[in-house]
Amino acid sequence: MKNHRFLLITLPVQGHLNPTLQLAKRLASTGAHVTFATTIYGRNRLKSLRNFDGLSYSFFSDGQDDEESRKNGDFTTYMERAKIVVAGEVTKLIQTFADEGKPITLVIYGFLLPWVALVASQLNVPSAFLVVQSATVFAILNKYFDSLGGVYNTGCKIESSVSVELPNLPLFSSSDLPTFLLPTDQHFTISAYLHEHIKYLEDDPKPCVLINTFHSLEEASIKATDNMDVISIGPLIPSAFTDGNDPEDKSFGCDLFDSNRSDYLQWLDSRPPHSVIYISFGSLAVLMKEQKVEILQGLLESGRSFLWTIRPSDDEDEAVKTAIQEGSSGEGIILSWCSQVEVLSHKSIGCFVSHCGWNSTLESLVAGVPIVACPQFSDQTTNAKMVEEVWGTGVRAGNTEGLVEREEIKRCLDILMGDGERGEEIRQNANKWRCLALEAVKKGGSSHNNLKMLLESFYENTLYV
Repeated sequence: MKNHRFLLITLPVQGHLNPTLQLAKRLASTGAHVTFATTIYGRNRLKSLRNFDGLSYSFFSDGQDDEESRKNGDFTTYMERAKIVVAGEVTKLIQTFADEGKPITLVIYGFLLPWVALVASQLNVPSAFLVVQSATVFAILNKYFDSLGGVYNTGCKIESSVSVELPNLPLFSSSDLPTFLLPTDQHFTISAYLHEHIKYLEDDPKPCVLINTFHSLEEASIKATDNMDVISIGPLIPSAFTDGNDPEDKSFGCDLFDSNRSDYLQWLDSRPPHSVIYISFGSLAVLMKEQKVEILQGLLESGRSFLWTIRPSDDEDEAVKTAIQEGSSGEGIILSWCSQVEVLSHKSIGCFVSHCGWNSTLESLVAGVPIVACPQFSDQTTNAKMVEEVWGTGVRAGNTEGLVEREEIKRCLDILMGDGERGEEIRQNANKWRCLALEAVKKGGSSHNNLKMLLESFYENTLYV
């Protein structure tokens, strides 16, 4: 692969950055030259960006390079401007490599960037779409926006009670669908751009879709997207926790936040196996003060040790920290950020209270850690349904008008951390999927073979003819 050069382009969101950079590292490990590209705004926010052999970085302007410019204008205005600005920047990048005698072999791009594929096509460079959500979410989007009968294309008013049915999977009601598909959601405007993206893939005679999942986990969802070439290449998680080819690869290599302490791993070392509850709601969700209090009280009433990451937001976090110091007898630790893959893989972790973002869900599967699912928005509701009803690796916490109360938190923790039959069954399922996830990325596994065949196709020049 030494003569091949890959260009990976993503938006500056932690949930997009991590798997895209991990794929870049995986491609670079084959001997290929890989350029990882994101916006200048994204670069300015990154707290760390590590170097790897064969991997370089490029940063382009999307017209909003700082916090102040981000505050002005709405999402629609930004997207329409970004189409022009980013397309121009990508064009320059591809042409620069060509002029240097280093032509791009393949452009890999993320959600909401379909015009990158159009630019690549105009420059006779093949492209592939990297889905950083689950195959189930992509199958729902594909069916929802299907030009031959999708809900979005019927011409009727979209109701909040809409549902989607996929073969060999339970019905996805409105409470299970990605929230941005519902007209009542504050991010509903994103639907028009997702529709545009699916339409582009439908019009592409040979669409190539790479998904951060593994075949046995989402076989039904992959088969449901039968109008496209869907290739599972995940889990895209650091090598030290998956295939073991690079024991030093223990982090994704990019973070939007700093950890506020370095001794949490030593603290975990002092705890018995499977005794600690880990709590994190990702890089985007901001919990209400009331929700923080309910989680804290549920944790304290459970009587178990816990490690909780709360992103810096306001003084409310200080009140939670004070309450922990006064009421938990040293059993609780709060961090602003941590190495989640390392924490989940630690022997002391017994369960994960999570928003069920796809990266977090995959990381818990790879670590074999059961989940208390508390979805907030976006694809998290769909992931939570799969966790509880399909994979059987956790429980979905009930809520009252969006608030998960302390009694419900404690009930879920008692199931996963207790000695009951349901908890034991969930732990067994979590271990089963962990074994299958590791099998998929190791030599001879489904994801390993899929990526290998994709790369070999460039030698044979058969993928895009």
